[in-house]
Amino acid sequence: MMKRILILAGLVFTMTMTMNAQRIAIIDVSSILEEMSDYKVAQQEVDKIASAWRQEIGVEYDKIKSLYNKYQAEQVLLSEDAKAEKENEIMEAEKTVREMQKQRFGPDGDLFKKRQELVQPIQEKVYSTIEEYATDRGYDIIFDKAGSAGILFTSDEYDKTGEVKRKLGLK
Repeated sequence: MMKRILILAGLVFTMTMTMNAQRIAIIDVSSILEEMSDYKVAQQEVDKIASAWRQEIGVEYDKIKSLYNKYQAEQVLLSEDAKAEKENEIMEAEKTVREMQKQRFGPDGDLFKKRQELVQPIQEKVYSTIEEYATDRGYDIIFDKAGSAGILFTSDEYDKTGEVKRKLGLK
């Protein structure tokens, strides 16, 4: 019995010492990115492209609405075959626009690819700087408090965002 207690106490002591030996920092990556001019320019470019594509799709939907209104007005005068043909034309136009929308804004769409092309190099620069910072300062773990890491409380003592910003030349 005494042997078990000593082993348990030894385990608790070892775990406590291991936990105390870890160095942890908290960084707000979103805050860093928002202050980087390269990131702002890239984000503005992505927003501009997305806006143009939304406008392009809006124009196409307006054309479909116009086709539908024309069909509604002429419906009484059309034969059953002509009605079916017009309905198919409208449905095909809608299908084409939905495909365009999916191609532009889908999960693997053009906007996602453009964002990766413009923003990913900037993010990689920040992450490599964080990794360098962690290595230089001897941190074992660095959490992104802006990410979905699930941190509900952090002490300001561990927030190293300002130091990483200074290292990037932002402040």
